[in-house]
Amino acid sequence: MEFIKTPNSIYLNDENGKTVAEVTFPEVEKDVVNINHTFVDASLRGQGVAGQLMRQTAEYLRQNNKKAVLTCSYAIKWFGEHKEYSDIVK
Repeated sequence: MEFIKTPNSIYLNDENGKTVAEVTFPEVEKDVVNINHTFVDASLRGQGVAGQLMRQTAEYLRQNNKKAVLTCSYAIKWFGEHKEYSDIVK
């Protein structure tokens, strides 16, 4: 699985180019993003893809010295369970 990273999202396309998993995090102020949406297609659910998206997002934000506000319910749950990334939560 190769995730595609953009400044405000990380996603995965299938072999036809259809987005089958994504997390979006638009910037809300300088160096602060809002993790506001996580999606995983039914064909990939139960395989840990959403968790992989969150980990990729957390690492991306940390590497780019950004903080995150969490409004996505999955992001709130995931960051609550992964305290090792609490430094990026605003």
